[in-house]
Amino acid sequence: MTQHNVIIGLSNPKSPENVGSVLRAAGNYRVEQVLYTGQRYQRALENNPDIPNVSRKVSESVSLSAVNSLVDTLPEGMAIVCVEFAVGANSLPEYKHPEDACYIFGPEDGNISQEIIDKADSVVYIPTVGSMNLAATVNVVLYDRLSKLPQSYENSELIRNSRDTNNNLKVR
Repeated sequence: MTQHNVIIGLSNPKSPENVGSVLRAAGNYRVEQVLYTGQRYQRALENNPDIPNVSRKVSESVSLSAVNSLVDTLPEGMAIVCVEFAVGANSLPEYKHPEDACYIFGPEDGNISQEIIDKADSVVYIPTVGSMNLAATVNVVLYDRLSKLPQSYENSELIRNSRDTNNNLKVR
């Protein structure tokens, strides 16, 4: 499978469960880096040490880093794609993904700042009725990207390596 440079950017997330699920999605879709801004996520971790870890082994290699800016720390030439309900945004089903991109997602209870939207190369939305959960939105966008970019899949080997140890199913 061709590897492109993809980064997930989370603008001021508040839920450790959502961030853990985003890390799991990143691992599943071979995204190596998740960046986040704001203090709410770290504060929630410190105030609730018993929060269950919903990330999985697949996300162990994904780096999670706090940054002051989601756009100023990106590699040169990387496209900025904001995912947000914004007037004038492109519908995800019609969107053509760039090879190298940072996908920026707003907080669970807010939106991406106008300053970031203004710096974006593209703004896309998922045509749902109402907004989706942060982690669900990340999964949908990454799957859409996977389904649209030309690539080959390892098929049986990928399935053997990815499935649960209790799954021994075969198509006959």
